[in-house]
Amino acid sequence: MIQPSDFIKIKHDINGNPRHVCHFLHFSRNYADALAIAKKLGGKKFHNKQYGGGIVFQEYTGCLDNLCERLNALVSAEVAA
Repeated sequence: MIQPSDFIKIKHDINGNPRHVCHFLHFSRNYADALAIAKKLGGKKFHNKQYGGGIVFQEYTGCLDNLCERLNALVSAEVAA
């Protein structure tokens, strides 16, 4: 189950939007499957040496609860399929 505490706040993007990164193992055991799940909600591959296997979301801190609920619904639907 994905929780807001699983996300790490990183530097804002060039437009000032806040970004949070989470490791792909919270979504799936396979990186490609985890990335496919995350992309449905705007997640992107995090290209950085500081955090290997990360998926980044542009999300305000107050909205992380909603994002986690939607991610958990997608993950459970993928597992059930």
